[in-house]
Amino acid sequence: MKHKPVGVAGCGLMGTACGQRLRGAGLEVIAYDIDAAKAAALSAIGAGTAASLAELATRCDAVVIAVFNTDQAEAACDALAAARPAGLPPLTAVCVSTCDPDRIAALAARLPADRLSFVEMPVSGTSDQTARGDALGLVGGDPATADRVKPVLDAICPRRHHLGAAGNGGRAKLAINLILGINRAALAEGLVFAQRMGLPLTPFLGVAKDSAAYSQIMDVKGAKMIAGDFTPHGKIAQTLKDFSLMLEVAGKLKQQLPLASTYTDIVEGCMKAGEAELDNAAVIREIERRHN
Repeated sequence: MKHKPVGVAGCGLMGTACGQRLRGAGLEVIAYDIDAAKAAALSAIGAGTAASLAELATRCDAVVIAVFNTDQAEAACDALAAARPAGLPPLTAVCVSTCDPDRIAALAARLPADRLSFVEMPVSGTSDQTARGDALGLVGGDPATADRVKPVLDAICPRRHHLGAAGNGGRAKLAINLILGINRAALAEGLVFAQRMGLPLTPFLGVAKDSAAYSQIMDVKGAKMIAGDFTPHGKIAQTLKDFSLMLEVAGKLKQQLPLASTYTDIVEGCMKAGEAELDNAAVIREIERRHN
């Protein structure tokens, strides 16, 4: 029996990477984005396009949601649920976006089960890492529902952890992104400091990788920072969205995040400099701009 295609709702960096992984696994893909040109770009890898979320709800049994923020994820799920034809089994939505975990938990609880089932799987890793199959999936929700779309999850994230109820994937993603962002800032600051002390940066990066200071961020962002290659794999604007959400969640928990606050200030400096669409390695530019 021919399997139905997998929908991809949102064709930015992460949605495109997910589409590439799905196609690479031999799955048929139909893409939708409010910017039709972004969806059409996936035709280069053999994906079809849809004119609306309603079309995805009719033609697919699983849809990957790769949108910018929680508002868009909620709107996409509601639209898919409303458009799912009666008499068909529930559509399964797999949300790979970084969202407010409490709102995701509430969304999963309120969606009509006869029309739409929900799995969250925010992805830890850049779009480039995702396209290579190196990203980590952080799964939350009903295990049986996740198992129904196992081929989809396997294609996008061969490595993943199930963290319990819906919302826990997002909680883990926020905490991981906090650590990653601070590591990114530390690397950028260390590179600028080393350069101003007269060290050649490429050899220095190799030494740093061999030292106790090593983190994976050196592999992912180090060469980009040194070369000034800010082709986006994760944009400055997305980083600001994520860190603003971290600070909002921490505020509800009455926890201070002093390092996250500092990093948010650096990213806001990049935004003011017009670098919203650059890779988040561009934080090195803001660190270079800051003088006594």
